Amino acid sequence: MAFKKHIPNFITLLNLTCGLVSIVFFAEGRLDMAAFLVFLASMFDFMDGFFARLLKVYSPLGAQLDSLADVISFGVAPSLILFSLIQESHGLPDVRIGQTNLLPFVALMIPLFTALRLAKFNVDTRQSVSFIGLPSPASGLLLASLPLIKSQLYSSQSLSYMVFTNTYFYIGLAILMSLLMVSGLPLFGLKFKSFGFKGNEVRYLFLALALVLLFSLQFVAIPFIILLYILFSVVVYLVDIQG
Repeated sequence: MAFKKHIPNFITLLNLTCGLVSIVFFAEGRLDMAAFLVFLASMFDFMDGFFARLLKVYSPLGAQLDSLADVISFGVAPSLILFSLIQESHGLPDVRIGQTNLLPFVALMIPLFTALRLAKFNVDTRQSVSFIGLPSPASGLLLASLPLIKSQLYSSQSLSYMVFTNTYFYIGLAILMSLLMVSGLPLFGLKFKSFGFKGNEVRYLFLALALVLLFSLQFVAIPFIILLYILFSVVVYLVDIQG
């Protein structure tokens, strides 16, 4: 029993480790690998909660540790990826103090609002089965997908490539993700208490459509999946309040 209660916390530390290694890859200029580590962190973030529920070893310590890990893996690491992308983006205005262009620092909004979002989550008893505001892993995954989308679209040099690599697109995305995380937007949770279809209809439908998008669009699908998640949540909320 003593060992069993530490399993979710160990998985959370694997999440944190992925975030730290992602930062190392950012420092080496290997943004694709930094992005993949954020994706791996999200898998561990899902698994720690899953095993905590499966083993019935939920603890307040685990909840706090999870939030601390998420600030790094879905706040700091994705913001550094975005920081680098803004530096390399086309249409970057020259807004300098000395030799330093200030605009890439807009990306640092992400960990600030991630920390605020997670602190609010920890003290908000309404968010046990659903969310108020965009979960930090969703924001982190979207931002981490950007260098992978850039690589996927590079060969075409199409309008979509120009949009996805524009300075103002990146800055707008940083502001939008930051505001969504601390917004009052109600979003359904993806945590399964059971794997039966009844009671999980929305989750299974969303996951099915997300898989179709992933197979069709690959990394480009990720922003659309986040948008789909928000739209589904709004529909579910409207149906609930009218019911």
